[in-house]
Amino acid sequence: MKLLKLVPDSTNIRFQKYGVPFFVFSILMILGSWAAVLTNGLNFGVDFIGGQEVRMTFEERAQAPIPELRELVGGLGYGEPVVQEFGKPNQVSIRVPLPEGAEETPGAATEIGNRVIASVNKNFPDARTDGNDTVSGKVAGEFRNQAIFALLAAMAAVSIYIWVRFEWQFGVGAMFALFHDVSLTMGLFAITQMEFSLQIVAAILAIIGYSLNDTIVIYDRIRENLKKYRKMPMIELLDLSVNETLARTVMTSLTLLVALVPLLIFGPASLFGMVAAITFGLFVGTYSSVYMAGPLLIWMGVTSNSFVQQETAADRQEKLARGEG
Repeated sequence: MKLLKLVPDSTNIRFQKYGVPFFVFSILMILGSWAAVLTNGLNFGVDFIGGQEVRMTFEERAQAPIPELRELVGGLGYGEPVVQEFGKPNQVSIRVPLPEGAEETPGAATEIGNRVIASVNKNFPDARTDGNDTVSGKVAGEFRNQAIFALLAAMAAVSIYIWVRFEWQFGVGAMFALFHDVSLTMGLFAITQMEFSLQIVAAILAIIGYSLNDTIVIYDRIRENLKKYRKMPMIELLDLSVNETLARTVMTSLTLLVALVPLLIFGPASLFGMVAAITFGLFVGTYSSVYMAGPLLIWMGVTSNSFVQQETAADRQEKLARGEG
């Protein structure tokens, strides 16, 4: 039985033919994304702006009914709630955003929590209230700062790894590609005003991981080809390397899309933002690995002889002593 090949072995796409126009387009997209973030801002969720948190235990259940709670509390009119397991499987944390000025009005935030508790108790008599607290904007600001630090630390760590694993030019190329992916994802949320929560931070970290994986595969093939084809022009070598890894890239992307698209179309509303971010990142991550990470190597002076060990004076003297000069 003949195996199905999504990408024929003879594929020879000239990716770098339009490398400069695509690079200019990407720079404009990065600038546009950050302009949208600065102009529109991000629609931060309860995790980042504060709100009212209610903690409950369902005493007669082994597992809390999280989907039902999310729909129930969401219908109270306080915005999209964050309902998560908190401790044991039958314990949950329910967080809802506070209306403007509620945090400064004595008792207003607690009253919102009481309404959430009353609604849950009406539908789930076994629910026990363990807490009804206000999450201040200061605490939420700390979450926001820690999330930003996590993203920057992840990008820096992977760039250092590639620097050590390959050469500094590869580390710079990978860092720029990751910055491109994160910037465009942030721009997407600034333009669409989808809620930006800790779930989206997790999605961006997943995008960083996917983009890095794709970049490393291409970089490793570039390094192998640099050793094999000393006289091949760098543009042709980059195209060859990308074409040789194209089958793997297509298969990986399609496999992820098979899981992501049904979630995007039929999944719960609470997961839509995260799935949309990962789906979008799948495309921009693949694009940046081809049109960002590769061409930067040329512009940073990488040639077929860049990583060839140069013969030192001591090496020449040793060869002369052996009669090899």
